[in-house]
Amino acid sequence: MGERTGRVDRKTNETDIRVEFSLDGQGTASLQTGVPFLDHMLTLFAVHGFFDLTIQARGDLEIDAHHTVEDMGLCLGEALACAVGDRKSIRRYGEAHVPMDEACARVALDLSNRPYLVYEAPPMASRVGTFETELMPEFLRALSQRGGITLHVHVMYGSNAHHMLEAVFKALGRALDQATQMDPRRTGVPSSKGML
Repeated sequence: MGERTGRVDRKTNETDIRVEFSLDGQGTASLQTGVPFLDHMLTLFAVHGFFDLTIQARGDLEIDAHHTVEDMGLCLGEALACAVGDRKSIRRYGEAHVPMDEACARVALDLSNRPYLVYEAPPMASRVGTFETELMPEFLRALSQRGGITLHVHVMYGSNAHHMLEAVFKALGRALDQATQMDPRRTGVPSSKGML
């Protein structure tokens, strides 16, 4: 098995982003995005998924964080798709429940190459620090679209927005780690169709 890594550079009039992503890492993250809360969440994602992740991003944060957050999701999804390659011999499915104090989140995903996001969460504070919580489904949708992931995210309960979203990212890391593991029993793609 070769090195499963992806690197993406994306430059638009709104953002300038570089992502380097390794599926088979040590759980290290180096993030400089200008969006501190998302840096924190992506660090948790990397640590709990045993991914190595580097992101450098500059965006039009003087407007708001929307373009930067969405474009980081697009870039991370592209880097993931590159790292997972032809999807041969992977387990394909992953699922994790993660509690975080009073909150609990469940993430179930399928590396099916059929992007779809289901995001369900109870009402939460509109901001965590300066981060607008309504941007979370935007990030996850972009990740799903470019990563070819059917992604179901369910915050089952909680009262603290930071805890709820932290549970999501820890669960996302664990579920994606599970789905990208190599299955020694399988030589082709994990699909009765013969392709993903």
